[in-house]
Amino acid sequence: MKISKDTKIDLLKRMIRVRTFEDDTTKIFSGGEMPGFLHLSQGEDAVAVGTCANLRLEDAIYTTHRGHGCIIAKGADLKPMMAELFGRIAGCCKGRAGSMHFADVKTGCMGSNGIVGEGMRIALGTAFAQKYNKTDNCTAVYFGEGATGTGSFHESMNMAAILKLPLIFVCSINLYAQMTPKSDHVAIENVSDRAAGYGMPAIVADGNDVEAVYEAMAKAVKHAREGKGPYMLEFKTYRHHGHFEGDPCNYRPAGELEEWKKKDPIMLYEKKLAKEGVVDEKGIQKIRDEIKKEVDEAVDFARKSPQPDIEELYVDILA
Repeated sequence: MKISKDTKIDLLKRMIRVRTFEDDTTKIFSGGEMPGFLHLSQGEDAVAVGTCANLRLEDAIYTTHRGHGCIIAKGADLKPMMAELFGRIAGCCKGRAGSMHFADVKTGCMGSNGIVGEGMRIALGTAFAQKYNKTDNCTAVYFGEGATGTGSFHESMNMAAILKLPLIFVCSINLYAQMTPKSDHVAIENVSDRAAGYGMPAIVADGNDVEAVYEAMAKAVKHAREGKGPYMLEFKTYRHHGHFEGDPCNYRPAGELEEWKKKDPIMLYEKKLAKEGVVDEKGIQKIRDEIKKEVDEAVDFARKSPQPDIEELYVDILA
């Protein structure tokens, strides 16, 4: 698959945008300005970007509690995203959702989910609606290997296959289900082998190679849009931070993080594009500077946004 120069630069920009947003969020959270819990995805940036770069605005995504990257890569505005993390009324969910339950329906980000595996059941409904309404849109649902041991994973795979729904299952293998090593809860090397049990095609790819992710997702999207049913993608990657911010990570072997940081997807892609002559060091720095300004403006917007009024407790509540 030939990837154009413009697409390559777009992939790099999206990854830097995701990483910059999360790096700045890390600093702000550690300073005590953000309420609630925070789960970050630095290191998994290529999975979010390579998959979402294949999707249209009308396509839908469902993410996990570690979903900032996918939502940014899908095209959500950084300002209401940051305001949501601050718990402010200008947030994309009026400050109610926080980090774990983001939604931005206008860009197809239908919701993050703090319950492991449960986003798949909801994604089934969206994919069913897309097929029922005779669109050629598709839905992508994101999860980690921990979710593949849940009943919702198997039920959703089975139903999507039977009904031939345009649903793409995207699994990021980051070696841990919270703090439990993959080897302690998954008996097979590739969890995507399970897709064969439902008559579903699957691809395993390097989740730190954004072009490999992009190409795999392109095949899955084409399959779904042509009405051929669901697809499973498995991407091998690693989260640089712990399960949550403040996690001491004492379950990780010494040196493991350092070895994975040598395979940082952004660092690898910058080197690749420089070698190909797509963009030089000066061009990369310009991209970084422009995106840092975007994120700084989002932080400023969030800090200036007011807290929700007490009356907001009773708005949008149905009984």
